[in-house]
Amino acid sequence: MLVNYKKIIRRAYNEHWALGAFNTSNLEFTQAIIEAAEEMRSPVIIQTSEKAIDYAGLKSISGLIIAMARKAKVPVILNLDHGRSYRLAVEAARAGYTALMIDGSKLPFVQNITLTRKVVLLGKTYGAGVEGELGTIGGAEDYIKSRGIIMTKPADAKKFVLKTGVDILAVAFGSSHGRPQKGEHLDFIRLRAIRDALKGVPLVFHGASSTRRDYIRKAIRLGVSKINIDTDLRWAFTAAMRKTLADVKIYDPREILGPGRVAAKEVVKEKMTLFGSCGKA
Repeated sequence: MLVNYKKIIRRAYNEHWALGAFNTSNLEFTQAIIEAAEEMRSPVIIQTSEKAIDYAGLKSISGLIIAMARKAKVPVILNLDHGRSYRLAVEAARAGYTALMIDGSKLPFVQNITLTRKVVLLGKTYGAGVEGELGTIGGAEDYIKSRGIIMTKPADAKKFVLKTGVDILAVAFGSSHGRPQKGEHLDFIRLRAIRDALKGVPLVFHGASSTRRDYIRKAIRLGVSKINIDTDLRWAFTAAMRKTLADVKIYDPREILGPGRVAAKEVVKEKMTLFGSCGKA
């Protein structure tokens, strides 16, 4: 079933587990995510980045996900990941996305608030939850690139949430997109201070692929209720395809892509177990 995440993520926050948010750009990744969610009886967020939308087409990829989500036996949220413009947020909302992430993190503070508030009002019109971002997460993924990490300040986070009305907030506390960077350090003292300043607003962990399991659990205890995973899925999918392609007799795309789907599905199941969302559907 296709749903909004507002009630689910509030429950996750109160019960100290997290929703996995997994990126897709094609049929096989979408199948892997939904099949895993059904097997684990877990609610799930499926998300598309701007690059995935450019690759597959907004109506094509959203139509595929929505059709599969409506048939799913568990709650499925369709989220715009790192949308950088109001125009794209409008297009996603009209296409049926039930969650919108607007990333104004590279804008000056006041401009970020203005853009995010505008998308929050849009979300209310379409019944979509809205995620904002404050601070800069390191690394690079698709169109999101950073030269360094700018940590989120607790006082700024409090002001940002009050001014924008976002449902959830992505914060920078040391993680990077892609795999963990050399010397990466997660500032849990900062994360705790942000949680305390926001008094009940769920937090989002971007750049969580390959992060230590105990770090993930600690982040959840400190208010993280949505965790984004993309790179780990890509590595598993591609490794399985490479293994299959070693057999030069195989030429059917379904035989090549199928093992990738299975490998990605196992990663999703593993993450759901780690996040504590299994059985929560």
